[in-house]
Amino acid sequence: MKLLLRFLFLALAPLAGAGAASPLVFEGTRGPGLGRHIVFLAGDHEYRSEETLPALARILALHHGFKCTVLFNVDATTGDIVPGNSNMPGMEALDHADLAVVFLRFQALPREQMKYLDAYLKRGGPVVGLRTATHAFKTTGRDPFPQYSYDYKGADYELGFGHQVLGQTWVGHYGKNHTQSTRITIIPEKQGHPILRGVNDVWVHVGAYVGKPTDGEVLTLAQPLNGMTPDSPEDATKPPQPSEWTRTYKSASGKIGRVFTTLYGTPEDITNDGYRRLVVNGCFWVLGLEAAITPDLSIAFVGPFKPNTFGAGYALGVKPEMYAGFTSPIPATNQVWKPAPKKTNVKK
Repeated sequence: MKLLLRFLFLALAPLAGAGAASPLVFEGTRGPGLGRHIVFLAGDHEYRSEETLPALARILALHHGFKCTVLFNVDATTGDIVPGNSNMPGMEALDHADLAVVFLRFQALPREQMKYLDAYLKRGGPVVGLRTATHAFKTTGRDPFPQYSYDYKGADYELGFGHQVLGQTWVGHYGKNHTQSTRITIIPEKQGHPILRGVNDVWVHVGAYVGKPTDGEVLTLAQPLNGMTPDSPEDATKPPQPSEWTRTYKSASGKIGRVFTTLYGTPEDITNDGYRRLVVNGCFWVLGLEAAITPDLSIAFVGPFKPNTFGAGYALGVKPEMYAGFTSPIPATNQVWKPAPKKTNVKK
């Protein structure tokens, strides 16, 4: 009888969970991150967080020993990745997370999902925020947890998650995507910061964002370039603005959480060794592992990584499990593209 029940469970489980999409998990076995759990939240419609975050997760798992769980926006029926659709199953992983890496944009997650991030922040969990995480949520007073919205007006949590946790809500573009790339330079007096160990020659494909952190320690400056190569001339009309910074936030429980914010992070951006190292080092720092950061810390990609150019739309038929293991290609091959859903087509 037990064998029969086991057989039925295995046969029916895929049908029962077709739209649930099992979390993508990479298990590290050795390194300074052993015993630490990082949860990555990938959910934006333009900047290919669904490619950036699993690639970073593999690096941190295989080279450094972390357990890395990657969650995606998925279709509730098919389980396919649908960036920007405000459905992210598996958020309960945050109950056991040591770090949340957030690359979301204008999400309005249901209560049963959002409650786990709310609880994580209330206990002061460390956070790394990439690019659109400054405006990770867009909700109304009728939605659950409206205080996380990037434009929240209440004095109890002014301007939401970005302002309160990352140190900046949405401000605006400072360079034009696809025609202006961005050079990132280290502020000389910050050269000794652990996050900057081994970081050199940082250049990213994506256009600059306005950088106006409320507080914290600014480590780098972003200079818009008139062109899409590292040696493109500087845009003389746009002086450098803050690019990456650290800060802390005080949680509802009274605990202090470390934060690293970067205004960049497309999958093409992380092909730059300097930028990729910057983000990996940032993950170590927020976890209090700065002593383990060395200039030659491994940041080598794990498995094939040939990223798509960022832009509106997404690949059809890609499921999280297609990225399982350390050898499957990121992104998935043989892709067919679909334009972005109308409701997410906002230039922010």
